[in-house]
Amino acid sequence: MKILLTTLMLLAGTLSGGAGGRHALLIGISDYPQYRRQELSWRRIHGTNDIRLLRQTLRRQGFRTVGLADRQATADNIRKAFRRLAATAGRGDIIYIHFSGHGQPYEDLSGDEADGWDEAIISYDAKCKYVKGEYEGGRHILDDELSTYLTSLRKKVGATGFVYLTIDACHSGGAYRDNEENVDYIRGTEAGFSPNGKKYVPKIDRRGNIPVKGGAAMAGVCVIEACRAYQTNAEIKQDGKYYGPLTYYINLILSRIRLSSDTGWTELVRKAMGKDRRLVKQNMVIEKTNQ
Repeated sequence: MKILLTTLMLLAGTLSGGAGGRHALLIGISDYPQYRRQELSWRRIHGTNDIRLLRQTLRRQGFRTVGLADRQATADNIRKAFRRLAATAGRGDIIYIHFSGHGQPYEDLSGDEADGWDEAIISYDAKCKYVKGEYEGGRHILDDELSTYLTSLRKKVGATGFVYLTIDACHSGGAYRDNEENVDYIRGTEAGFSPNGKKYVPKIDRRGNIPVKGGAAMAGVCVIEACRAYQTNAEIKQDGKYYGPLTYYINLILSRIRLSSDTGWTELVRKAMGKDRRLVKQNMVIEKTNQ
């Protein structure tokens, strides 16, 4: 009897993935507002399809999910959701954050970027172009701000927890696609957001893996991006619906593998995307701490 009880306890520990909680913040935008001045508008895409797909899979794995879709995904609501997540997370928790929408290079005004450009995710209420006195970029969410949120979460869940951030967007739009290629939906724009009228020229960085600093008291982190900064992230059509390619293949792999601090599953996503002939011109990027 003692052996049986011990076996059941070990099995329960394996299935639960540890004592920590499991929290997911899923942000997806399809129908961005369309303005009278079209140069301020973002094209409609299918980000909400992504979060509907992932929500089911993550809930089956025991995640408590919070979703922000379309008009819910304002900059203010996204920021509040990050702060709320940091307030409710506990030691040993697994955190999964996902953004499906547009991305854009944003002129670096602090001087901390070697190429002169930050990267931004585009909230529902962010406009495409700088217009003094009308829209000056306050609803773009920059990589520096995301880094601050991730650091707060990593400290909160501690060394026994783990934090994932997935970005199914891009920052260069169609500038580096062949003109004859027939792509229905692109996530991003070839134009940078610049208060000073600076033209965006992407830095050619072909690294597929980028190291992130760890810390003894902090959780590990893994940031997964749909493509390199100079590439385009084009949606793919599956079973009559459009999805972000990164989301589609993450969902495919997580339907079979339980999400944990072991990031080995991300290489399966990379491999699956690499076999998809529609994605021959984009390469997934992983930024993570050493495990």
